[in-house]
Amino acid sequence: MVPNGTGDQIMSPPDASPAATRAQAANAVRLRDAARTYSVGAVEVPALRGISIDIPYHRFSMVIGASGSGKSTLLNLIGCIDAPTRGTVEVCGEAIGALDDDGLADFRARNIGFIFQTFSLVPVLSAYENVEYPLVLVGTPESERRRRTMAVLDAVGLGAHAHRRPNELSGGQRQRVAIARALVKAPQIVLADEPTANLDSETGAAIIELMHRVQAESHTTFVFATHDPQLMSQADEIFVIRDGTIVERRHGRSNA
Repeated sequence: MVPNGTGDQIMSPPDASPAATRAQAANAVRLRDAARTYSVGAVEVPALRGISIDIPYHRFSMVIGASGSGKSTLLNLIGCIDAPTRGTVEVCGEAIGALDDDGLADFRARNIGFIFQTFSLVPVLSAYENVEYPLVLVGTPESERRRRTMAVLDAVGLGAHAHRRPNELSGGQRQRVAIARALVKAPQIVLADEPTANLDSETGAAIIELMHRVQAESHTTFVFATHDPQLMSQADEIFVIRDGTIVERRHGRSNA
């Protein structure tokens, strides 16, 4: 996989101190007082209540919490799928609020890989075509698309099933296609919502090992929402979210 950047394009305010600039440049994700409220009829429902976190580059960071605590909403803000009602979100040095819809779409396509809990595979496309699609979006040449797509399908154990459509695959196989699709372009950030939920323990361990390899080779930052103890044991840091608020940050392997 082709190594990607680690924040060289990060912009800082003209009056930022050198120390602040270095600290900001070290973070793949930076949220300040980020809140998200949804309107359900006449009722305002707060999903996130002013979150401020920094996630450094090249980390395995986990977000854990009960169902409905705000994990998926937080990933959606980081992934530029949703916008905060209040506060700021910076990803890979980009102030997300300053981008228009086309800019957001281009930023996501080039910098972020997603592993959705519901897989979100295109049903009329084969496993190969689903995995290849992110490379099509960013204009990767066909020969390079073929090489990278087959390499990552082989890595998740699905090379022999490349031409099967999602309805011809098991739940665990569809999960692995979704993981391969997120990794194929070696993005700066991978956001994963319960990526090992549909996998047996042996396959889950192999997928975690693959993600570590991508992290090492491509300097990718991973942010997971998970309940999986096996995955949590690999965390560099764990953010505990409750009722839309980060209530605890636990240090993991890199801080041991």
